[in-house]
Amino acid sequence: MPEPKHQKILLVDDESDIREFISYNLSKEGYNVSTASNGKEAIQKAIELKPHLIILDVMMPEMDGIETCSQLRLIKELNSTIIAFLTARGEDYSQIAGFEAGGDDYITKPIKPKVLISRVKALLKRYKGIQETKNEGSTNTIEIAGLTIDKEKYIVIKGEEELILPRKEFELLALLASKKNKVFTRDEIYSSVWGDNIIVGDRTIDVHIRKLREKIGNELIKTIKGVGYKFVD
Repeated sequence: MPEPKHQKILLVDDESDIREFISYNLSKEGYNVSTASNGKEAIQKAIELKPHLIILDVMMPEMDGIETCSQLRLIKELNSTIIAFLTARGEDYSQIAGFEAGGDDYITKPIKPKVLISRVKALLKRYKGIQETKNEGSTNTIEIAGLTIDKEKYIVIKGEEELILPRKEFELLALLASKKNKVFTRDEIYSSVWGDNIIVGDRTIDVHIRKLREKIGNELIKTIKGVGYKFVD
């Protein structure tokens, strides 16, 4: 993993005081911080910079953070980029919408500098894990139940159709498909897909499972009530 000065963070918020506060504290830790004041500018800068982490405000005029995240997740070059929403809102529906759009985590404002730095370090460790997975070699492809899951390119082939899934959906599918008929507990899924240091809501896994079933078929992922999920062929 590169040193902080080589780790690129894109901060997106329409409030200049928030941008200044967060940029100052991250830059002081040695991170390479760029900023954008709206969603359209964020997409342009993300394409240019290919940041390791994007901290994205939810409530912005013109294009909000949810829509911005959705568009960022359509850009293959940004598949590895971690996206954390920055929000003062704690409602479940906002978090669910964010995760469905391809977000990885939430940072609630106002936030203390030490907590901010801790969260950023945890998120960037997640980026390292993604890169290590991409470098595993022959284990990058899983073929099962008519699906080809390419862990390097983050794509799924179903028949003749290429599916580009939001990263968390992809990682969840790859985990379940890695061991057919193994029951993965909810705790195992949280740890493997979101990481031990990431705090997500109780409904997060359920939302991602529902979205996956819509795309690959209801019959491939079975619910084990009170325990977790397994992939069946």
